[in-house]
Amino acid sequence: MPGKTRPTFTSSLLAPRHWPAWLGVAVIWLIARLPYPALLHVGRVLGTLVQRVPSPRRHIAKTNIALCFPELEPPAQAALVDSNLRDIGLMMMEFALGWMGSDRALERIPTRIDGLQHLQAARAQGRGVLLVGGHFSHLELCARLISQRIPIAGMYRKMDSTVFEWAVLRARLDYAAAMFDKDDIRGTVKYLRGGGTLWYAPDQDMRSKDSVFVPFFGVPAATITATHHLARMSGAVVIPFSHRRLSNAGGYVIQLGEPLENVPSTDATIDTAHVNRSIEAMVRAAPEQYLWVHKRFKTRPPGQPQVY
Repeated sequence: MPGKTRPTFTSSLLAPRHWPAWLGVAVIWLIARLPYPALLHVGRVLGTLVQRVPSPRRHIAKTNIALCFPELEPPAQAALVDSNLRDIGLMMMEFALGWMGSDRALERIPTRIDGLQHLQAARAQGRGVLLVGGHFSHLELCARLISQRIPIAGMYRKMDSTVFEWAVLRARLDYAAAMFDKDDIRGTVKYLRGGGTLWYAPDQDMRSKDSVFVPFFGVPAATITATHHLARMSGAVVIPFSHRRLSNAGGYVIQLGEPLENVPSTDATIDTAHVNRSIEAMVRAAPEQYLWVHKRFKTRPPGQPQVY
């Protein structure tokens, strides 16, 4: 199997310092056993607590939303902040279900997938596919949902907790075709050249030397150029991958858009700006479900003040 191998269990994982992490894994496993409507109910209750308890997350979300939606009046911005903070409760539940829910439980969730013909056309040409998405609250769950229809791989950053790295990587490898460390460019390119489909989200400020400042909602945002380089080196087609949660336990709509035109080009900055525009369109479709609590504009262009 390409990418990361299935991690093995070692006795060191049972050391007392890891017991709190094991408790967390057990809680996640129990949450994932809840029926989907009950899980959403718990998520909404938890989200109400998140919204009401003072936290630095509110300042980050408020700053991001003010920067990205200047056309909204202050009351509308405040309402979007509250809605987004409440969504964090649902995000916690959806991560648990995506990681450790049973296949049977996932099959019961209403899911509509549009645009599979774009993926099929690329595969018919023998080309790999980069599914480029954003950090929405349900990203892990929707990646799991689409993996039930098509084999996909993912890129990820290693977790700080040894126990969570062991548990979550094993869970992901149960449904993903492969998992690649974010720095495993050679393995990722080889997988794409072989006609594989890879999902990843390049919309966080990674403070990487391979970043350029391109607009995101009209604000200069440090954005990694990995989409350009992976597509250029592998010949893969770049397809936008969006998803949103429907109300009243209605499940999810997953959309594979038309391939990004002229990506890759000869200019990494142009391609990266194109990717940001695509992700911005996804966010506008469900702004309350986006991860606004991330410091997206942490890195600033030279001479510009900090915003957080």
